[in-house]
Amino acid sequence: MSDYAGIENVHSFVTLAEELSFRRAAERLHLDQSALSRRIQKLEGSLGFRLLERTTREVRLTQAGRSFYEDNAHLLRGYESSIQLARRIAEGKLGSLQVAYMAFAATELMPAAVARFRQAHPDVDLKIRYIRTQGQKIALANDEIDLGYMNGPFDHSDYHSLTLSVEPLYVVTPRNHALLRLPVVTPVDLANQDIILGDTQEWEEYRWRLNNLFSAEGISLNIALEASNTLALLGLVAAGLGVTIYPESLIGFLGRNVEVRPVMHPLFRINTVLAWKRSNRSRQVREFVDVAKLAGMR
Repeated sequence: MSDYAGIENVHSFVTLAEELSFRRAAERLHLDQSALSRRIQKLEGSLGFRLLERTTREVRLTQAGRSFYEDNAHLLRGYESSIQLARRIAEGKLGSLQVAYMAFAATELMPAAVARFRQAHPDVDLKIRYIRTQGQKIALANDEIDLGYMNGPFDHSDYHSLTLSVEPLYVVTPRNHALLRLPVVTPVDLANQDIILGDTQEWEEYRWRLNNLFSAEGISLNIALEASNTLALLGLVAAGLGVTIYPESLIGFLGRNVEVRPVMHPLFRINTVLAWKRSNRSRQVREFVDVAKLAGMR
């Protein structure tokens, strides 16, 4: 007897033991009574002992049948629960999802997608964590995260990559800075400025992309100071120690002690992409990508 047939026969017996009626048990199981009787006979034959005492008027459990019922009723409930749980996971309604983000996705793109996803899938264990772009690539490769918001583009044959935003760059200055008196600010205007940027350990990818943009215009930036986080960068700028360069998504969160102007150049843009492994085909990943598209695309 196959394992599936064995489980099927045990399930039929448990139902019969609960009903103590072949007619009612057969109705619950959507079987005719003769088919149910055959299942019980096969189960008793495989076990080597009787589970039921049958007369024309009633069905009773033997002592062995009572013990077998009590143990297997509990096991079957657990088995059926495990099937339902696995089905909900397969449908993306349960399970877990690890999402990483870098600073430029922290204010709008990631929170908007997380809010939509949590509303649609409240039972999925969603965890988010800050990881710089280069660290996300390593975490994806090691299956430590499922998706990552990172500086793009990111082109690799092992990964999907979805562009969510292409943002203009802004120069962030102290109040009353000379740059604010210019009708427009261009990359050339930043050539002789003291620039304050995130350090290479935390901001490596962004620094590399900025350097490429300015180098293409024949400009070498004068990096006067470095800091590891946004608050320190803003504090240094507000203190009059230099200017920094941020993407548009952060401009609304800079506070009152600094001023901003767009850097006027058609190519001075920073991409934010969502990346995930091509081999990761979980439904949770697909569902998150769908909501991330709605939150991005600007």
